[in-house]
Amino acid sequence: MSNKTFKNGIHPDACKEITAGSPIKRLPFAPRIILLLRQHIGKPAKVLCAIGDEVRRGQLVAEADGFVSAPIHSPVNGVIKSIAKTFNQNGELEDAIFIETHENNSSLDWKKDINSDLLNLSSPELIKLIQKAGIVGLGGAAFPAHVKYSVPAGKVVDTLIVNGSECEPYLTSDYRVMLECPEQIVFGAKLVMRVLGVNKAIIGIEDNKPEAIKALRNATATEREIRVEVCKTKYPQGAEKMLIKALLGREVPSGGLPADAGVVCSNVTTLAEISNLLSTESGMVERVVTITGEGVENPGNYIIPIGTPLSFILDQVGLKTDTYEILFGGPMMGKSVSYLGTPTIKGTSGIVVLTRAELSGKITYNEINPCIRCGECLKVCPMHLNPSQLGRLGRKRKYKEMVEKYHLNDCFECGCCTYVCTAGIPLVQQFKIAKQVIKGGF
Repeated sequence: MSNKTFKNGIHPDACKEITAGSPIKRLPFAPRIILLLRQHIGKPAKVLCAIGDEVRRGQLVAEADGFVSAPIHSPVNGVIKSIAKTFNQNGELEDAIFIETHENNSSLDWKKDINSDLLNLSSPELIKLIQKAGIVGLGGAAFPAHVKYSVPAGKVVDTLIVNGSECEPYLTSDYRVMLECPEQIVFGAKLVMRVLGVNKAIIGIEDNKPEAIKALRNATATEREIRVEVCKTKYPQGAEKMLIKALLGREVPSGGLPADAGVVCSNVTTLAEISNLLSTESGMVERVVTITGEGVENPGNYIIPIGTPLSFILDQVGLKTDTYEILFGGPMMGKSVSYLGTPTIKGTSGIVVLTRAELSGKITYNEINPCIRCGECLKVCPMHLNPSQLGRLGRKRKYKEMVEKYHLNDCFECGCCTYVCTAGIPLVQQFKIAKQVIKGGF
């Protein structure tokens, strides 16, 4: 078995054993749901309801405001209590719909039967259904799926890459979906292949997930156009550019998109959701989220209604007394929580609760010292950039040089450079600040 990979990268502690063996189960409905209108990359959705309106589970409550946007559906039966601002996962104020949940909400199965008749639909018809369902990329970026699958004019795509790497430490939601819903993933892939007009799909899975590899190989045993490839376990193997390089040997050009390399990438859970929602003509109202870390009493993989406040989730799973830090997402690319009332969104794949002992034992926070030019950051950068030089330029606020000479925009903020920096310099945080300044965000 030849395990495919890319150059550079790192091998952080996986810490997946905490939840990898936990079957997907449902979290109770929260008494209050908070639906941020920006659940996705692009323009926020536009409110269709008013204060005092009764809404039912699955009802459209906010419509897409343009092509790069996505509609939002109510995850519960309830009543609209207010439309106001609240904090998003970046700690910024955003508009949101507040719903008081009724008690008559039923816990439905997340996994749905496949409707094979969907394969008879045309590409435009399937795109319309995906857009109507409000599906976004569930690997973290939350890019509207109908936009991703609409190949730009002049681009030729020949392959769908299905991302089952889940290389981020601690997170196992994709892994559990691969174990429990392999048929839905394969059917979702077939639907997207029809949308794209391609006859080849490759499912890439890291070699630390043998049971997932087995499950998907069994599910694709009779599929001549879909195959499973094993990738070496390495971070950030799940990044689009890295996976394309590992599986096809192709490189996405600087400033380009996967379509420039003839590829569209899609996460395994996104494809399972496409199968589920299109088969039932439903809107996206919930997702599987990994709740993990040594600070959690009952870690696991839970089906959680979108818009569930973090405080409610933590009450349900239980917090240990030595909890020190909470993250949305994993420890490499996740975001530290600034407000416990922050709701989950469509892109929330994990919540990691760390103790002080866990941080000191597995993640090193050094005192910041001057760069000693050891070159470790250059050795691990998957984009072959010079993080050390970018960091020096960032501290001097030479942002134009960072972009034009040292290709700052090719950095996708994986955090490998910060992880290995012997001087403890928060390089990736400096790059994020530089990008915000360049975009006029400050």
